Amino acid sequence: MVEGAIRHGTTMKLEGNYVDSHGEAEPGFGVTRLLNVDLLPRIKQINRVKLHQADYGDLARYANLAPAMTRPVRWDIIAKNYDQVVKYATAIRTRTASTEAILSRFTRTASHPAYQAMLEIGRAARTTFAARYLDDRDLQREIEEGLNVVEAWNRASSVICYGRGGEISTNRRDEVEMTTLCLRILQASLVMVNVLMLQDVLAEPEWAALLTPCRPARPDPAVLVARPPLRRGVP
Repeated sequence: MVEGAIRHGTTMKLEGNYVDSHGEAEPGFGVTRLLNVDLLPRIKQINRVKLHQADYGDLARYANLAPAMTRPVRWDIIAKNYDQVVKYATAIRTRTASTEAILSRFTRTASHPAYQAMLEIGRAARTTFAARYLDDRDLQREIEEGLNVVEAWNRASSVICYGRGGEISTNRRDEVEMTTLCLRILQASLVMVNVLMLQDVLAEPEWAALLTPCRPARPDPAVLVARPPLRRGVP
């Protein structure tokens, strides 16, 4: 997910990334927070999500949330190792090191101080997102709609790349890249053909008579004041 967010191969400035329930892990929240990317997961079992306290007094301050709350975030670990985690995040952003290489190194030594700091950052970011997710129905719909687009696109890809069960059965980098690039060309061609077919249908007189100019709806000023605009992401 992080590699896709960093190496998306477009000119757009990525602000957020939609992921399914498996993507709402603490390391993912930690890395994306350091990279200034908004991780937007669909949380399937929201009732099992634990909220980390910002301070030891949060249990008394938020008594209604006490059953869902766990230990406080260890800010001291973040402060001691902040320079190190920023160094690793910079290496990922500048592409001098891959996310897989860095995280696999941490996996071998899970007690690494920088990894522990990244986990604490992820726990704080995950708790903040869980509160946003529960409070904002529009955010829930946005994530659901974004993931539906991704899943539909993946289903179409499985139809196009049907050989060998649709799986890339090689570990050679050049062959994997060639298969992926060819798949992208076929996907773009499929979209282009679909657009041309729609143009041919809409050019017929009976359809032209039914179409009317599209006028964008005027936003409600009260809503704009009450709620900040959502940060848009990409699949």
